[in-house]
Amino acid sequence: MKKSKFLYPFLFSIFMLGACSTDDDNVETDPGNGTVDPSPVGAQPMNLEDYDNGTGVMMQAFYWDVEPRHAWWDLISEKVDDWAEAGVNRIWLPPASKGQSGGYSMGYDPSDYFDLGEYDQHGTVETRFGSRAELDALIAAAHSNGLEVIADIVLNHNSGGGLEYNPYREYDTYTLFNEEHGNASGLFNRDYENFYPNSTSPYDPGSLFYEETNLDHNQEYVQNWLWDADYSVANYYKNEVGFDGWRFDYVLGFEPWVVKAWLDEVGGFAVAELWDGNASTLINYIEETGSGVFDFATFYKLEEAFDRNEDLTYLTKKMVWQTYPDKAVTFTANHDTEKDSNENNFIAMENKIQAYAFILTHPGYPTIFYSDYENENFKKEIQQLILINNTLATGDYEVLYADKDEYVMKRKGEGDNPGLILYLSRNGTKTRTVDTDWNSAQLMDYTYNTDYTVNTNSDGIATLESSAKGYAVYSIMQ
Repeated sequence: MKKSKFLYPFLFSIFMLGACSTDDDNVETDPGNGTVDPSPVGAQPMNLEDYDNGTGVMMQAFYWDVEPRHAWWDLISEKVDDWAEAGVNRIWLPPASKGQSGGYSMGYDPSDYFDLGEYDQHGTVETRFGSRAELDALIAAAHSNGLEVIADIVLNHNSGGGLEYNPYREYDTYTLFNEEHGNASGLFNRDYENFYPNSTSPYDPGSLFYEETNLDHNQEYVQNWLWDADYSVANYYKNEVGFDGWRFDYVLGFEPWVVKAWLDEVGGFAVAELWDGNASTLINYIEETGSGVFDFATFYKLEEAFDRNEDLTYLTKKMVWQTYPDKAVTFTANHDTEKDSNENNFIAMENKIQAYAFILTHPGYPTIFYSDYENENFKKEIQQLILINNTLATGDYEVLYADKDEYVMKRKGEGDNPGLILYLSRNGTKTRTVDTDWNSAQLMDYTYNTDYTVNTNSDGIATLESSAKGYAVYSIMQ
């Protein structure tokens, strides 16, 4: 792991002035447990850089309607050094191909899959994000920093074709995609026969998006152009453009076998947007496709715990990472949730950092939302939590205590890695006596939200204190 720039040098010095023990204060009284065994005088914070657990986090490198238009790839290129230094190992880009909205498109209205800012159509050569050359430079900059680049893939609905008579619908539809109509590359031309309904597939899957231009993935022609042939979108993006993995948009709009077939052909990291808060539904999708999923079950439990119900016991309910930690991509916000008018579909700003503290200490693969990371009110805290995620957040987890106002969770560590204890609290600072498994050790909060230190007894029992900020992450000192 790259060395973090965020080392809190000032807080280290202040912390140590208050944390160093004397002969008189090296023994504490632990209510109900007698005298706590002393730990070594003058214990020091661990150097977390010594505990690289190989995880990393993904950065969602955009928000809805990013600005400045036509310069986003360049702007991101300037940030990848900082993100890599902070512990990011993947960046998720918005759909890179030309959409019907041209220079205003966020890419979710795909027209020409092979126009990455190279062809003059829909009123622009560059996409909203920039030119093909600028995309290439961004991918090269990411790779030089050891970051994988994840492509956002929209496989269902198309937009921006020419008008033609559609005999299956018996009226004109915008289903003609060729060099004159929304497909200037001349690759993967389409007409009404390639969309539902058609001569071989008379049914319509009933997508919520662009109902008249839902691609028919059962057709060999469509399969070849999207993933199966050497000249496919999948192979072009992987082998020519340099993408390392995939974020599949709106997978509710097509069958799971499509994602499985794509991955069987080209492989790579994969995460599907199946917007469903039911953990069992998400788990079934993982098992059908082999793809990871965004863990909407965790997202909604975080929203219920911190916002809707203000009850931390929701953090003990069923989530995807409990079953498939390697396939659960956890998150606290994305481009859709942040613009959603339904208050139950986003986590309030005042609770964001507590939500990040949860996903960055628990199993799963966390995603950081660009607008949160680049928020100066959050950035340093998120950086420290990323460091904790990439170092101490390892081993089996165990919930030590949970009620409406408190949640205490232990990661048990592996080998020489001691693991951590997360203490979340609501409504002020609290204390809780727990079994830490760290016998005769001195503990501190590695978020530096509190300078509280405590010694465990020979059985590992200690009374921990939460922070006024609502979260603390404890581990041993050396």
